[in-house]
Amino acid sequence: MAFGPASQLGVALFEDTPPLERVAGSSTEDVETIIKAVYRQILGNAYVMESERATVPESQFKSGELSVREFVRAVAKSDLYRSRFFETCPRYRFIELNFKHLLGRTPDGLEEMRGHSTILDTEGFEAEIDSYIDSDEYQSAYGENIVPYYRGYKTQPGKTMVGFTHMFALLRGASSSDLKGSTSGKSPVLNKYVIQDIPLSVIPPSGGSIGDGWSFQDTPSEARTRVGAGAGEDGKIYRIEVTGYRSLDRVNKISKLRRSNQVYFVPYNRLSQEYQRIHKQGGVISSITPVN
Repeated sequence: MAFGPASQLGVALFEDTPPLERVAGSSTEDVETIIKAVYRQILGNAYVMESERATVPESQFKSGELSVREFVRAVAKSDLYRSRFFETCPRYRFIELNFKHLLGRTPDGLEEMRGHSTILDTEGFEAEIDSYIDSDEYQSAYGENIVPYYRGYKTQPGKTMVGFTHMFALLRGASSSDLKGSTSGKSPVLNKYVIQDIPLSVIPPSGGSIGDGWSFQDTPSEARTRVGAGAGEDGKIYRIEVTGYRSLDRVNKISKLRRSNQVYFVPYNRLSQEYQRIHKQGGVISSITPVN
């Protein structure tokens, strides 16, 4: 059982669940478990109706005609995946979800995003899916018979801390769904942060302990508030990002504010006053950074 950061950040189930691998002599029950795990991973934990299942690839997988990797490919190229993530999402949301579902991580940077965008433009949907599953990275991480799993929330050799923080914005707990459970809906979560190579605050998912944060949502421009007309005596303005506004004196902890995420630009000489005001209103400060 995971304790500490894994349990606080909503990744305890992923930490406690070993990778699933099909081995020679796997029982019927084991094969069914692997099939369910493939659907759960590739479809972003979304519910799959019986009529939506890839029945022919399932049958081929059960009979041993398809490896786990080829079954993954079949599900990722299915009409179900196409309709849920390709046809209804902006391209960069589709690409970031492909990284999550098929490689278990987020895009490393602008060049990776641009490369996959080019594949979509020049070769199409199926070639984009193949580019992940046929990659050396996929083969090294999962081989032929391991179900893909989320790796990006762990520190890895050669991977940047920026990508590590980005994964928590995509991986919002084991009960969330990429179809309906994401606070971003169908909009890209990471696009501008990947392009600008900007790390994100690591915020626990909904349902975390009160005081430890709330669902991460990118703060829209209309939620930004300038406190004070100018900079303080030392000429600095600070950006305070607040996540988790909730009413401290109500049972259901719902804030009277319309948005749970707010950003304030505060002169140095008002930092202490603003800090106290935010906490009195039930806010959780995610970060305080100088902006000039």
